[in-house]
Amino acid sequence: MSASPIAVVINPNAGPSSRRSSRADMRALAQRASDAAGLVHTVVFTERGGHARELAADLSDRGYSPVVAWGGDGTVNEVAGALVHRPTVLGIVPAGSGNGLARELGISLRPRDAMRIAAQGADRRIDAGELGGRYFVNVGGVGLAASVAELFSHLSGRGLRTYMQATVAKVLSYRAERYRLEFEDATEEQEALIIEIANGRQYGNGALIAPGALLDDGRLEVVTVGPMGLPRIAWSVPRLLAGSIDRHPLVKTRSVSSVTLSSNTLMPFHVDGEPMPAQSTLTARVHPNALNVRVPRT
Repeated sequence: MSASPIAVVINPNAGPSSRRSSRADMRALAQRASDAAGLVHTVVFTERGGHARELAADLSDRGYSPVVAWGGDGTVNEVAGALVHRPTVLGIVPAGSGNGLARELGISLRPRDAMRIAAQGADRRIDAGELGGRYFVNVGGVGLAASVAELFSHLSGRGLRTYMQATVAKVLSYRAERYRLEFEDATEEQEALIIEIANGRQYGNGALIAPGALLDDGRLEVVTVGPMGLPRIAWSVPRLLAGSIDRHPLVKTRSVSSVTLSSNTLMPFHVDGEPMPAQSTLTARVHPNALNVRVPRT
């Protein structure tokens, strides 16, 4: 394990307000874990969207490793995005509503245990995805999920309940769009409710949109979900949670290293659940072994 100093980037507003610890408690927990590992540490708090990325890049430049993302999937995305193609290790203390990457890597959802892993765990190389010029570690895409992410970002509450409220609202009103997908060896046009580009298997909370995806295989899974009404969507949710959505008759999965999406209308998209400005053309590609992550020791 590296003797480099450890830095902790905390989003104090992550997760539902009922589960948030005070800044003093979070700082003290980070300090105890760092002291137990014999590491010099620093703790910083984010103040706005995009701030975690800026802080992580600066801390990496100053020689801190790991740089720990304490927050939800958005915070993890920002910190990870700053560390792609750098030797700096990413640590994770999951505190959001989905915690997709933490669940994939077997990181505890308890802050005390997750912080211990960040300070004393093992290092693992994983791939990173890129969509529309933005890195993602789990899933990025267009369609219904991107629309839900946009609505969720404007709601006052955090947590799974608020996310489900946004999902229900969008499911009732969203309509499938027509897309052009340019793969390495073929071009297809299709109508889709959802198109996800998956590096990991899940959105979060065990919702497996790409059950066959691997974080370290140098590939991305393109998952397209055809048009379906509310009853069929509701019928499909158990498949999503059971890891069998890829066997749904309206779901297609294709393993790629890159793909370009285009549409006659501007496409809002998301990276790890964070909404991004709409574009008319989006290119996705994989960056193999681009990110070093601190995980539990086996």
